Amino acid sequence: MAEALVRFEGVRKAYGPASGGYAVRQLDLEVRRGELLTLLGPSGSGKTTTLMMLAGFEQPSEGRILLQGRDIARLPPHKRGIGVVFQSYALFPHMSVAENVAFPLEVRGVSKVERKARVAKALAAVRLDSFGDRRPAQLSGGQQQRVALARAMVFEPPIVLLDEPLGALDKALREEMQFEIRDIHQRLGVTMMYVTHDQQEALTLSDRIAVFEGGLVRQLATPREIYDRPANAFVAGFVGENNRLPGRVVAVEDGEARVSLDCGPEVPARPVGTLAAGGRCVVTIRPERVGVVPVLAADIGDDAMAGILREAIFQGDHVRLKLALGDNGDMVVKRMVAGGRLPEPGSMVSVAWNPEHALAFPSE
Repeated sequence: MAEALVRFEGVRKAYGPASGGYAVRQLDLEVRRGELLTLLGPSGSGKTTTLMMLAGFEQPSEGRILLQGRDIARLPPHKRGIGVVFQSYALFPHMSVAENVAFPLEVRGVSKVERKARVAKALAAVRLDSFGDRRPAQLSGGQQQRVALARAMVFEPPIVLLDEPLGALDKALREEMQFEIRDIHQRLGVTMMYVTHDQQEALTLSDRIAVFEGGLVRQLATPREIYDRPANAFVAGFVGENNRLPGRVVAVEDGEARVSLDCGPEVPARPVGTLAAGGRCVVTIRPERVGVVPVLAADIGDDAMAGILREAIFQGDHVRLKLALGDNGDMVVKRMVAGGRLPEPGSMVSVAWNPEHALAFPSE
């Protein structure tokens, strides 16, 4: 495991002296050297405040922020030596691309000869070698984003912070730039902290993801762990799409919970957290983990439940099925286009899944 480059120790950030509330309530977090750590969460969850405290634009109300073992919590931003990329890019319109990238070196007193060499290296890293003489207005949004990234890396900071850097791009370019950033990170080994509210972006880019909610980190893990093994109902619902089926715990034994769903049937699920017989819970299951086949009512097996297909929506590589389950229940299922003939809307279907893929969480 790589060493910790950054540590947040007992960090809290109050909204204001009179508010009594906290943007960040309790943060103990490490950023490992060479990793891309994404801070993911809804608006107001504390992720951007965390990044701004590391950058120096906000100060913590309590706690320490260590960079390479040194407490920087009270240092001004220009003395931290951290690279920052903002959503707006903040490029100087009157300067050329090369001059924009050279600016951090110039203010640090780096010689002209060394500046030229470093700028060429930084532009080559983001594949803009031949764009040095252009002005920002002559570049596409994706190219401007890469210039901003080159400028943030040119002085070789220990960590680069990216605050929603792709938010201004259209969907196709945003997806392309996700892979560009991932590629740059892997090729150069630059430590990055990345802030986004986009779950798919976080899953694509990250070595690890810290999921924020209400000023707290609700889970810190790899993308696959976050998706397949969410630690609580909030993470299960926020990261990727999930069906949520409320119910009551019938029994918990041998690592399996039996849950009587409010929409009617009793189903098995893997318990997460503390569940007790009689207690309320919610069962979650990913849409792609659910199997659906047309059946007659008499043919519903013991390990399946009955549903009615309400709607089938074509979405390119998959079809999105909307099902009605029992009394006031509903479910979404994703089925690959090549998965065979679909049942007709209004027909009865058998709905089933592997109990290992269904998670039962205590109701929050």
